[in-house]
Amino acid sequence: MQEGGLERAHVPKDVDVAAAGRGVWLVKVPKYLSEKWKKSTGNNDVGKLKITTSKFPDQKPNVVFTLNDSLANQKIPGEQPCPKEHKMKLTGLGNQNLVVFSQIPLPTTKDGEAGISESMPSEKIALEGRVIQRAECTPLIKDNKYLDLKRLHTEVTNRPRREVIQIDTVVASYKPVSNHRFNVMHDEKVKIAGKRLRADKDKVMDMLFNAFEKHQYYNVKDLVTLTKQPITYLKEILKEICTYNMKAPHRNMWELKPEYRHYKEQAPADG
Repeated sequence: MQEGGLERAHVPKDVDVAAAGRGVWLVKVPKYLSEKWKKSTGNNDVGKLKITTSKFPDQKPNVVFTLNDSLANQKIPGEQPCPKEHKMKLTGLGNQNLVVFSQIPLPTTKDGEAGISESMPSEKIALEGRVIQRAECTPLIKDNKYLDLKRLHTEVTNRPRREVIQIDTVVASYKPVSNHRFNVMHDEKVKIAGKRLRADKDKVMDMLFNAFEKHQYYNVKDLVTLTKQPITYLKEILKEICTYNMKAPHRNMWELKPEYRHYKEQAPADG
């Protein structure tokens, strides 16, 4: 996070506490039910909650949630209709003290005069109430829609990731190649290099001396091309008459040893 964003995150913000005394329920609902609620448009009711108080003081009330018919019978491609009847299993809070906050985004406006800019709050934070009851929403088993939903979920879970599909149309296929063209070209180069016969040592040395009369430094590959000799055989001769440079500016290049150098010296100019 950038420094400016970090400072804005820690700026004190106003919190609307008008509903701080209101009691709210914290309910855990199935995923399919929450998706139905998200897809509900406008301020329409998503269902009805029926609370039946028990005659016995120590027994918890019976709470049943009935989903709206339009949402329960809503047909979505690839989805099964969800159960309509759900039961709330009430649980206690224990020693927890929970509250519910809401964040409503607000449009940000900036007004600047004489180089001064003021930014309005980007969201409204409100305290919606204090949690007085926790519950877990579960569908009623007697509902056939729930059984269909669980059956579909089991089929999707047990469906293999890879399936064998019979193809009716012709598919372009490529036959396997025993040896690719690149490998064939490489093998031909190796054969050509292997066919190079070792010439007489004195003849090879004469070719090397003639080459070094033209240039003082040579790469081994260039010498192989000039002499047409196997590289291992050529290196044996080079070690006898040449020096291998390990430092710049002629690194990795061969040069005749001082006792074999016969460079033509320029004649001194007449005074």
